[in-house]
Amino acid sequence: QVQLVESGGGLVQAGDSLRLSCAASGRTFSDYAMGWFRQAPGKEREFVAAISWSGGSTYYANSVKGRFTISRDNNKSAVYLQMNSLKPEDTAVYYCAADGAFCSGYDCYGSRSEYDYWGQGTQVTVSS
Repeated sequence: QVQLVESGGGLVQAGDSLRLSCAASGRTFSDYAMGWFRQAPGKEREFVAAISWSGGSTYYANSVKGRFTISRDNNKSAVYLQMNSLKPEDTAVYYCAADGAFCSGYDCYGSRSEYDYWGQGTQVTVSS
C-alpha cells in the first residue's frame, strides 16, 4: 500500500503561482511513477502531469504545458507540481497518484486507470 497526502492548495488570483506537494509513505517511493490529475465541478477527472520513477521523463497536458512543472524528490518521497500563470480554468481539486506498473509514453502516463493509489486531493481556486 502507498499512502499519498497532498498539500499546498488555496485561493489565488489569476496570474499567481502555487506549489502543490504530495507526500508518500508505505512502499519504496522510487518504485512508482507519479501523476497529478484534477477534477473541476461537474467534470471528469483529467490528467495534468506525470513523472517517471527516476524523474527522467515528464509529461504534461496541453492545457498546462509551459505553465506547470512536475518534479520529485525520491529522498523525501515527495512529488511536486509548480503551477505558474494560473488561470480561472485551473480551478479544481488536484490529486496525486502513484503507478506501480511499467509505463511508457504519454498515453500510458495520462491514463487514470494506470494509477494504483490516489490521495484525497487539495483544492485550488483561481479567481479572475
